[in-house]
Amino acid sequence: MRVFVIAGEASGDRLGAALMAGLRGLAQVEFTGVGGPLMHEQGLSSIFPMDDLSVHGLTEVARRYPLLRRRLHQTVGAVLETRPDMLITIDSPDFCLRAARLVRTKSAVRTVHYVAPSVWAWRPGRAAKMARFIDHVLALLPFEPPYMEAAGMACDFVGHPVVSERQASAAEIAGFRARHGLGGAPVLMVLPGSRRSEVAQLAPIFGRALETVCAARPDLRLVVPATVAREEQVRAAIADWPGQPVLIAPGRGGTDSHLAEKAAAFGAADRALAASGTVSLELAAADTPMLIAYDVSRLSRLIFERMLKVDTLTLVNLVSETRAVPELLGAACRPDRITAALLRLLDDPGDQRAAMRLTMERLGAGGEAPGLRAARAVLARLEGTRA
Repeated sequence: MRVFVIAGEASGDRLGAALMAGLRGLAQVEFTGVGGPLMHEQGLSSIFPMDDLSVHGLTEVARRYPLLRRRLHQTVGAVLETRPDMLITIDSPDFCLRAARLVRTKSAVRTVHYVAPSVWAWRPGRAAKMARFIDHVLALLPFEPPYMEAAGMACDFVGHPVVSERQASAAEIAGFRARHGLGGAPVLMVLPGSRRSEVAQLAPIFGRALETVCAARPDLRLVVPATVAREEQVRAAIADWPGQPVLIAPGRGGTDSHLAEKAAAFGAADRALAASGTVSLELAAADTPMLIAYDVSRLSRLIFERMLKVDTLTLVNLVSETRAVPELLGAACRPDRITAALLRLLDDPGDQRAAMRLTMERLGAGGEAPGLRAARAVLARLEGTRA
């Protein structure tokens, strides 16, 4: 079976790798497409660097539109040339769904989209539009299938991959603290995003807030994870931060070594300041209370605020049906607001831990690995269609 798979950012690379591993365990599969280092390890040779697609915000997309357009048509052409049995697009809906729609105009290939678009949060009409060219949706969140099915697509809740990601042992956490000279100091993990534009937008704001926080808490140490694509950008952004920041980035030890180091970093963190996104679930899995802060350009912000249908963007809040995790979004994402919220969080995490436990339970913790569940769902729907 030939599968063309497309992912556009780091979270999609993780999803794609887990799905590819599941498919390889259940069937004979050849993969072609676009992906990152984790998907490469599962046998994908990306037709161009996945980082070309990692951009957020409407104005940011506009600036890179010529490149994105070239990559879109390159991808569609590769799908049509490959003639796969299935096209699987992963998250990054602005790129992936455009690619699937263009492919469908010239091919009857079966289309699967992994990660249901957040139609419950904004742009609800996307589900009906998707149904014209997407056959099957794999949902990460338990409340999403009814939205997709109502629009006419098959949809399976397959669980969120965060529930099966490795967590560090007490010994690994102690080793991490010793290696980086953290001792018994309180540790704040800082995550300014995985996209180039996110880091450029958020790192300066976070840095200014941390100057005041670290002045008030001089024993506080910072740990800052970065993807391979963002390592140098993050390194430059945190060069003048207080708190003797420890950068955690892929090195010579390979992916397994980096994932172990990252898991130990998450486990060692007492609190976290993070951009909005999947990382809130990674922090929840590690039982790390957090503050979410996020902003985009002024124009993008004005447009998004008009479209939003929910009062929170933090996935822990949405899945647990609480508002336990504090968030500062848009105009509220300011150094002074972040400083005050971080100091409160350092003193008291409130009800976050109960909400995080409930979130992990609802996302499938303790069950079959989501990547394998996704693979089973894909193959079962494919066989049903053939039958």
